[in-house]
Amino acid sequence: MSTFNLPDLGEGLAEAEILEWHVKVGDHLRVDQPMVSVETAKAVVEVPAPFSGIVTALHGAAGDIIATGAPLIDFDAGTVVGTMPPTAEQEHLEPAANDPDRARKHDAAPRVRAVPAARAAARRLRVDIAGLTGSGRGGLVTLDDVLAATAAHGAYGAAAAQPPAGAEPLRGARRVMAQSMSASRDEVASSTVCDDADIHAWKRQGDYMTRLMRALVSAWRAEPALNAWFHAGSLSRTVLDYIDLAVAVDTPAGLIVPVVRGIEVKSADEMRAALAAQKQAAHEKRITPQDLRGFTLMLSNFGTLAGRYGIPRVVPPAVAILGAGKVREDAVAVDGAVLAHRRIPLSLSFDHRCITGGEACRFLAAAIADLEKSE
Repeated sequence: MSTFNLPDLGEGLAEAEILEWHVKVGDHLRVDQPMVSVETAKAVVEVPAPFSGIVTALHGAAGDIIATGAPLIDFDAGTVVGTMPPTAEQEHLEPAANDPDRARKHDAAPRVRAVPAARAAARRLRVDIAGLTGSGRGGLVTLDDVLAATAAHGAYGAAAAQPPAGAEPLRGARRVMAQSMSASRDEVASSTVCDDADIHAWKRQGDYMTRLMRALVSAWRAEPALNAWFHAGSLSRTVLDYIDLAVAVDTPAGLIVPVVRGIEVKSADEMRAALAAQKQAAHEKRITPQDLRGFTLMLSNFGTLAGRYGIPRVVPPAVAILGAGKVREDAVAVDGAVLAHRRIPLSLSFDHRCITGGEACRFLAAAIADLEKSE
């Protein structure tokens, strides 16, 4: 019998929720046949069969949350075909989730040998994996080693606490949002600066998102520092020469934040089309893990619902997010007269560990200057 463990699906998370099994005990599977649909990092992913064989056991039912590296399905298996995903007993030195080249560029020291589940759990529970002594073969750090380290300080006990009677566990998008916001709270030295853009001169009303995206490109050209990744462990940063923009999308399932790639080279029509495609995919739950990774800058147009100013949360390793509030007419002084002008309230949050107040203000000023153009 062979046991297939839930693989690391490439999102840096420690778990996935089973949505639907496509097989049952006794079924004969072929290699690459879909076995189960799981949801993780706000995306639905189908896990294919790694073997040809007979299913002998399913570890979990729909709605159960399975740890990365934990048993998922048992087979009476034939020959393994192709490359197997790493399991809980295999070493896997994966790169950082948001930058495939970061480990190669910035981490000269050898990486600790650890299984994927252990590495993901250490990130989630904020454990320094380099300080652990591995109990696996050849000193390999296992999931049990991470959990034992956190339990000694009470951290794992809090993370694994059962919900009170009658409480509803967070699942899917809401669960990931809780994890992302916890990381933001714990890892980012957040600061926010606010101002308004006067859009009274616009020749065409509406299409706010496209104008906001264009304004971010203009702000990046004026002050590139806010389009970056911050590497806390080495106190270093990578300033990027392209913009992959994460855009907050409100859906019935929760907040989804897909990425629109390369907006700095897109025309207004291309931005509009790319954004519409990602919004539709988010509402239809067709977002893939790749659609959520690698963002360099963030945008939230919360004003489409309500709200004037806010304190948007930066999700590391990115360092900045722009929030746009509700457009309305304000009384403004123009050449000694008081007139009603339409204005967009803006809130720019940034990671003050690596971004100065001056850089943030220059970035915001450039965005406002672009938004105040007539077209």
